[in-house]
Amino acid sequence: DMATIRTDTHWAWFIGFLVLLCAAPLYLGNYWLGVLNLIGITLIAALGLNLLTGYCGQLSIGHAGFIAVGAYTTAVLTNRLELPFLVGLISAGFVSGIIGVIFGLPSIRVKGFYLAITTIAAQFIIIWVINHWSVTGGFTGMVVPYASIGGLVFRTETSQFYLIMSVAALATFVARNLARSKVARAFIAIRDNDLAAEVMGVNLFHYKLLAFFVGCFFAGIAGALQAHWIGSLNAEQFSLTESILYVGMIIIGGLGTTLGPIFGVVSIRLLQQVLTVEVVPFLESTFTFLPAGFASGVTPMLFGLAIVLFLILEPRGLAHRWTLLKAAYRLWPFSY
Repeated sequence: DMATIRTDTHWAWFIGFLVLLCAAPLYLGNYWLGVLNLIGITLIAALGLNLLTGYCGQLSIGHAGFIAVGAYTTAVLTNRLELPFLVGLISAGFVSGIIGVIFGLPSIRVKGFYLAITTIAAQFIIIWVINHWSVTGGFTGMVVPYASIGGLVFRTETSQFYLIMSVAALATFVARNLARSKVARAFIAIRDNDLAAEVMGVNLFHYKLLAFFVGCFFAGIAGALQAHWIGSLNAEQFSLTESILYVGMIIIGGLGTTLGPIFGVVSIRLLQQVLTVEVVPFLESTFTFLPAGFASGVTPMLFGLAIVLFLILEPRGLAHRWTLLKAAYRLWPFSY
């Protein structure tokens, strides 16, 4: 019952998915490989936010700031200090986790919207430090070298695809097993009723800060991969809009589930691509009388409208819809 993959059918679907994913560079161009790389990086960060907010109930609206900490940590270590990529990757996770613990200290006293304001402050403080610290390159930003392990350098979109997907698969495996552990049960108890959890012996100080460390550790890993994938850094890449978008992803996917971040990240990133690649050119070619730039300005409105409609129609997230679909599939032969 505790097995993630329980039946032969599940194993067949899982192996088929892995084969299809590993063979993606054979039938996809660099553009769509880039989209998959973006999805993989976003998924790692969303898994961390889901552990922090979905399981532990600590609302964070500054997640992009912690991703920025990881990105700039690996940039400084690999560019200025010329340390190996793996050192920069692991250090990015730990530094981001430590910064997350520092900004998570107010969670001992405040929660809900008050904690959200604290994490927003963390977002602005981190970005201000990045822009005004010479080590990070200030407003100019930094150049980040290609990721490399031993003599293997990940220069192409294809090689980066295998690196990013490997780390994303490992992060998903860790998040899945952590969600079934004693730690996650303590997180859920704090989320549902922190006073009752404390009475039952749950150490709020320990587990709340642990949730911030784990969530921000994932964010730091995602930031490091993003830095080496893009090749250059600027604080504008980690805006408050991105932080809010991450919260939207885990809500749309389904809070407090392992599949939730996967569904949310894939749906949001693909929706962004559809609006950018398909909708904007269509509006510009069809409605030629509109002012220049009007179509691109409409895109955020359409994106927000799609999210609002989804939340109205499926407030419990795609993971809940997937659960209902599986139940209906199992019961279908006996429905008549």
